Amino acid sequence: MVEKPDVGELAPPNRTLMGPGPSDVHPRVLRAMSTPLVGHLDPSFIDIMNEVQELLRYTFRTDNQWTIPVSGTGSASMEAAVGNLVEPGDTMLVPTNGYFGDRMASMAERAGGEVVTVDAPWGEPLDPVAVETAFDEYSPDVFGFVHAETSTGVLQPSVPELTSIAHENDALVVADTVTSLGGVEFRADEWDVDVAYSGPQKCLSCPPGASPLTLNDAAMDKVLSRETQPRSWYLDLSLLEGYWGEERAYHHTAPITNVYALREALRLVAEEGIEERWARHRSIASALKAGVESMGLEMNAPEEYWLPSLNTVRVPDGVDDGAVIEYLLEEYDLEIASGLGALAGDIWRIGCMGHSARAKNVSYLMTALGDALTEQGAGVDVEAGLAATSDAL
Repeated sequence: MVEKPDVGELAPPNRTLMGPGPSDVHPRVLRAMSTPLVGHLDPSFIDIMNEVQELLRYTFRTDNQWTIPVSGTGSASMEAAVGNLVEPGDTMLVPTNGYFGDRMASMAERAGGEVVTVDAPWGEPLDPVAVETAFDEYSPDVFGFVHAETSTGVLQPSVPELTSIAHENDALVVADTVTSLGGVEFRADEWDVDVAYSGPQKCLSCPPGASPLTLNDAAMDKVLSRETQPRSWYLDLSLLEGYWGEERAYHHTAPITNVYALREALRLVAEEGIEERWARHRSIASALKAGVESMGLEMNAPEEYWLPSLNTVRVPDGVDDGAVIEYLLEEYDLEIASGLGALAGDIWRIGCMGHSARAKNVSYLMTALGDALTEQGAGVDVEAGLAATSDAL
């Protein structure tokens, strides 16, 4: 006989989230999640849907009609983008310079596409010359790139140059903006990006569950003219068009509370101003960067490719990366993360995103990190790091 479980009251720890995501959630977003539920076809919710779409257009810097929150985490918006744009017989060009380029490749293969790669080392951005060479060799139908690679802390420069190469070769462009949207400059229309997807839990400081996606007319035309149906019914954009388009017809029950949360998070973006928000992330992250470098640590990404929203710091010789992470969690209720893939064990990934990108969080992090490294016997100058952070702030 199955016994009744004895489960106590929910009481998660109150962490300071400075890892690669999620980031700290603004109190206004949490309050929005506690407001009453309505039906997913209620007239009041349809008004909310319209507002979320307008706010997303502002944040993506686009006029795209087809701009929606996908019901699911960031990987759902990623799969919606790749799985709808790539069909059997298509070729997709993806990068090899990080963990999430590999995920793009996996999704394209599952969609029935042929995957080809443009090579770049982990920790470096794509070289436009290499991209052009790959187009000459493979003639892909779709080109995907990661704007802000969460696994390496590298920001892809020269996006308009990449999109120009793709469009000159009649290919559509998909941009991963999971760790850049709302925190690092990204301009979908001005940079001629056809499709961009993101997650809400990073620079937007919103719980996961409703993930941003935007497609321009050229991309949506390809989706609606497919010869075969996408393999996912749930993420089929030709069906979702009925719910998020003018018809507002039932497709699935939207995560209503998550849409409330995203609306409030995007309101915060608009109130601050998107360009001011980009500047805040750079300013606060610069103080973090100054501190770790003055302490004697090294950044993984070169200065010209540094990603303010996700700072990758090299683990010094003789230091156990996991022990430092565990110490910060146990002693300071502070979360950072280790490396992924080829950089596992070599770096820490320290987020500076959204509501977490605040002066007090960076000061707290530097104090805690200095203590953790001292505990490990690392040869670092904690006082110099704290002074540099304070000066920068």
